[in-house]
Amino acid sequence: MPQIWMTYDELGTLCDCSSSDARLRAIHLSLDRKKSRDGATRVKLDLALTAKFFASVRESDFDLDSAIEALQATHRQMAELLTPNEVHGRRGVA
Repeated sequence: MPQIWMTYDELGTLCDCSSSDARLRAIHLSLDRKKSRDGATRVKLDLALTAKFFASVRESDFDLDSAIEALQATHRQMAELLTPNEVHGRRGVA
């Protein structure tokens, strides 16, 4: 099981609440908390919150997949613009 640690702001975003409400939720759920080197307090997600986090990442993958497909299509279009003579002519040019 991976450990996922979030700031109160990040937890608030995940739970759709304010950072102060996220802090109260962390206390209520007795989640592990620690102060990081950067000075921010981070909360270790429990199983339910970890599942919610992974679900949110999976939902955003759809947009990532679309972006990757668009980049690949652009690459193909750009590659089609170059003829074999242009590719060979560009070698050795600094």
